[in-house]
Amino acid sequence: MRIEIDEERCCGGGQCVEAAPEVFDQRDEDGLVLLLDAVPPPSQHAAVRTAAHLCPTAVIRLIEDDRRPDDPRESTAPPVRPPDRP
Repeated sequence: MRIEIDEERCCGGGQCVEAAPEVFDQRDEDGLVLLLDAVPPPSQHAAVRTAAHLCPTAVIRLIEDDRRPDDPRESTAPPVRPPDRP
């Protein structure tokens, strides 16, 4: 699971922090969401789903993917095209 936040739409309600305090916090200056862990461990997934469900402005986007960005099997490089044959 990977989490993305649309900070511009956050209303600072704090439901995410109550549901998943290991993953979300609120900024001191304005109370808006602060993402502590964009790729939380599986033990936090249920709490994160609850936080996303409770968010009054639906700013929490969950990308359900079992792979972690630091997984060496994953590559962000474009696919290599084989050379054209003459």
